[in-house]
Amino acid sequence: MALRATDLWRWDGTIDRASYAAWGVGLLVLKYVIDRELVRALSGETWSFLDLQALSDYLLRRSDPAANPQLALVLAALALPFMWTGFVLTLRRLRSSALPLPLAALYFVPVIKLCLFAFLCIAPSAEARGGVPGELVGESRLARWMAAVLPQSAFGSAMIAAVNAAATAGVLAWLSTNWLRSYGWALFVGLPFGIGFTTAFIHGYRVQRSFASCAGATLLSLALLSAGFLLFAMEGAICLLMAAPLAIGVAFPGTWLGWAMQNALWKRRLTGQMLCVGVLFMPMLLGVQQLDPAPPPLLRVTTAIEIAAPPGIVWRHVVAFADLPPPHELLFRLGIAYPLRARINGEGVGAVRQCEFSTGTFVEPIVVWDEPRLLKFSVTANPPPMEEWTPYRHLHPPHLDGFLRSDGGQFRLLAHADGQTRLEGTTWYRHHMWPAAYWQLWSDTIIHAIHRRVLAHIAQLAEAEQTCAR
Repeated sequence: MALRATDLWRWDGTIDRASYAAWGVGLLVLKYVIDRELVRALSGETWSFLDLQALSDYLLRRSDPAANPQLALVLAALALPFMWTGFVLTLRRLRSSALPLPLAALYFVPVIKLCLFAFLCIAPSAEARGGVPGELVGESRLARWMAAVLPQSAFGSAMIAAVNAAATAGVLAWLSTNWLRSYGWALFVGLPFGIGFTTAFIHGYRVQRSFASCAGATLLSLALLSAGFLLFAMEGAICLLMAAPLAIGVAFPGTWLGWAMQNALWKRRLTGQMLCVGVLFMPMLLGVQQLDPAPPPLLRVTTAIEIAAPPGIVWRHVVAFADLPPPHELLFRLGIAYPLRARINGEGVGAVRQCEFSTGTFVEPIVVWDEPRLLKFSVTANPPPMEEWTPYRHLHPPHLDGFLRSDGGQFRLLAHADGQTRLEGTTWYRHHMWPAAYWQLWSDTIIHAIHRRVLAHIAQLAEAEQTCAR
């Protein structure tokens, strides 16, 4: 290992794995110390080296720039030279291992960059190992065993790779959801990426495969994993369908990385060592994720409707309404919880409204009673958000308990000069699923559908009463 200062800015040449690992760890520690002192000087906040929460916040870049714009600008400017150094070190390490240089772009991808760094710390330099295709000179016992077990046929190789990746991911998914009670980025990003990487790597061990062949094996692995979730009563069909676009979208970059590395290393037969990176990467993420217990953000969804009736009439049907007709929307017929009726005990602040859904009852104590303009309530009890499609009589995965929770809601009535009313329904909620932006697409869509069902029913009742009063 030879550490040279020029390693930090030159993009040409190569670097060995020991130097790459030393520079990577050393620069991370250095930047952490510098950032820690800047934060202390500019904000008065002090980090402890033993504070795992502060370390998690730092490593995962979880901060709000608007809270301290000056500090955010200084930290961003300081990060630029470190970003350049990390990129050129990764570029030179890829060149040293005779790997595709475009892989350096993964250095800028959160979470995935950890896998790339671990891989490059293990991958030998191109001149360190010899051999030709098909030879197993100097290979490990694991590599010789893999060569003896894996078939050369594309179907057989894909099946073994898919079964191995799906079984490993299934066990880790069970640990994440049932033991760690976590539906975070390790589950929805780390596992699919690891599935794609591991499947492509194993599939291309005996014979160099095309990317299309590796992608097909990855899809087979995801299909087997989904079937396992259904068979062993871990998940229902609806949640699997919701997660499918995310899982496929993340698994394919993992497939491409595994295929590119396997293709580059095939002549040197280094797959035994490299496979360990993909296998160990997934459980490592589950452990790291536990350092990130930050509370989920409070989200808001508002839906509005115009009603041909004055606020006084609309108000009566907002406070409580009779039974809704059976739903015709596909979303609700697939098992998503939908409202049935609303009742109220009492009047004014302190009254308790109960909104009955197909899966249970929301308990909603009134906190603002401004008749006929605003009805605002908190939520003290949440029923499950859906009934899963499953071959079993009863299935209740952990995410149905508290992972999508309403904190409160309100109805706002705005009077128009022509005697009509604009009725706005708002829900404040939290969900503990990551990535939050992806799952928010689903949760916002579901809540908007619930709002539209309730608002349309209120409009129908209010307009019918207005018609009778004329």
